[in-house]
Amino acid sequence: MHQSSSIYIGLGGNLGDVRAAFAHALAAMDSWADSALEAVSGVYLNPPIGPADQPDYLNAVAALRTMRSPLALLNALQALERDAGRVFGGRRWGPRVLDLDLLLYDNLQIDEEQLKVPHPGLHRRAFVIHPLAEIAPQVVVPGRGSVASIAARIDASTLTRLA
Repeated sequence: MHQSSSIYIGLGGNLGDVRAAFAHALAAMDSWADSALEAVSGVYLNPPIGPADQPDYLNAVAALRTMRSPLALLNALQALERDAGRVFGGRRWGPRVLDLDLLLYDNLQIDEEQLKVPHPGLHRRAFVIHPLAEIAPQVVVPGRGSVASIAARIDASTLTRLA
């Protein structure tokens, strides 16, 4: 464990008290001895992708510094999702109390069965790229350019930034 890495994590949810689930997950990440929460975007409301018969989603992005490996971090994020009551193996893009996506891990490109970084939908999803641009516009998405340049090309008309 030498140098910490810059990580960006997408937060989403549309069941129950999503803001409380976000707050609990962020506090847990910040409490890890080998990690520190650096920034959190505002919270955005947007319609679901996938099945339309579900509530709108809340989304945000957090910046984290960590010494954890990508897979160790993924496992820890999934444990936080389970702690929040997320049930895995349900309907794809279905409703959930908490969804934590590992968006970027430094400038690594990982293509493994259980983990793909950068997150495959990152550059196409307004509800991810706009909150990310709020806290890290200068960050480069490998193979895609800066977050700010990607955000400038993505329609944000379906997003509402909440107070």
